[in-house]
Amino acid sequence: MTAEAIETGPFEGGSASGTDGDRPLRIALLTYKGNPFCGGQGVYVRHLGRELARLGHSVEVIGSQPYPVLDEGVPLTELPSLDLYRQPDPFRTPGRGEYRDWIDLAEVATMWTGGFPEPLTFSLRARRHLLSRRGDFDVVHDNQTLGYGLLGDLGAPLVTTIHHPITVDRRLDLDAAGSLRRRLSVRRWYGFTRMQKRVARRLPSVLTVSGSSQAEITEHLGVRPDRIQVVHIGADTDLWSPDPSVAEVPGRIVTTSSADVPLKGLVHLVEALAKLRTENPAAHLVVVGKRAEDGPVARAIERYGLQDAVEFVKGISDAELVDLVRSAQVSCVPSLYEGFSLPAAEAMATGTPLVATTGGAIPEVAGPDGETCLAVPPGDAGALAAALGRLLGDRELRARLGEAGRARVLANFTWARAALGTVELYRQSIAARAARR
Repeated sequence: MTAEAIETGPFEGGSASGTDGDRPLRIALLTYKGNPFCGGQGVYVRHLGRELARLGHSVEVIGSQPYPVLDEGVPLTELPSLDLYRQPDPFRTPGRGEYRDWIDLAEVATMWTGGFPEPLTFSLRARRHLLSRRGDFDVVHDNQTLGYGLLGDLGAPLVTTIHHPITVDRRLDLDAAGSLRRRLSVRRWYGFTRMQKRVARRLPSVLTVSGSSQAEITEHLGVRPDRIQVVHIGADTDLWSPDPSVAEVPGRIVTTSSADVPLKGLVHLVEALAKLRTENPAAHLVVVGKRAEDGPVARAIERYGLQDAVEFVKGISDAELVDLVRSAQVSCVPSLYEGFSLPAAEAMATGTPLVATTGGAIPEVAGPDGETCLAVPPGDAGALAAALGRLLGDRELRARLGEAGRARVLANFTWARAALGTVELYRQSIAARAARR
């Protein structure tokens, strides 16, 4: 399958024709990496799928390992890969009996040569599956796979969500690489971004989650602006809500970081905590994510002697996670870049005051500095420390920002609103495909 196999007609807006009307849709929602503990893609699939089903649509998630966690009423069809990055044996070599076809061979060969195969191989498996079920779906919605297998006729119009271009992650990882060998390794790992760039330029309909991401998609991937529509996502505001019965823990700062990568800015938050504790010894950090045994964050924790002041938690329930954020005096998003920032919206929805950087789309979510959050430049540990210290020391400011933050989320960033906007784009895509045919 090559990049040239795509239908090249432009995206056409407008409402769906009378043949579609407002009838319930049959939706195939694709995700090559769907577990919500692996990052925002899994959260997106879970909550969008639930809200689409609540609107009366038939939603079937088609995914690979790690499989998504879905709510009742949203079925999962498993398209198993070789699961080469599973714990506790990542980068494993499969046994001879595990190989099923040439796609499996391509998956292993790419891993052996230092590349990341999953976007390509999942797209090929998804194409084969969709063509075997031609007529079962009114629309196919791809969650940032951007693989060659999704080009051309899939039996239904394709809508693709691009949260942000992975080329941004690639650039930041290259900037952080300390040696030529490391830079070559990073370039090879991100080799799949060349495919994603080619595929993105040929997509008839792209959905993204922020104006910042829209601009990045045009700049980095070359997608025409008229093919991109912004549909903001948000928080489950029934779950993420204030609860005065949850006791506030003095000095507690909470952040979410699913991976020790430069983009998330966790190392700068650790440095900020070290500065902050010289004036406020009670300040401590709880990180929702896996502790890295080595890397910049682990080294920073050891260098500043913060082993007892930084705690990592993972695998907790939704209710436990929400109570953890409610118990914090401050939530923090220290990322250098975000295409949206679900952790910011979710923390604000609980009424927990937010300190956030101005990286990428974070200001679109967090709002103006001093009104709904305290905003600092990305990568500035000193500014982070000052903002965190200011909030920890001012109860009235915490209360004001927390209340204003929740009001902002309720008005702009909910999954129900996201589902309505997404369905409108589905109907436009169905009508555009009918007109072309």
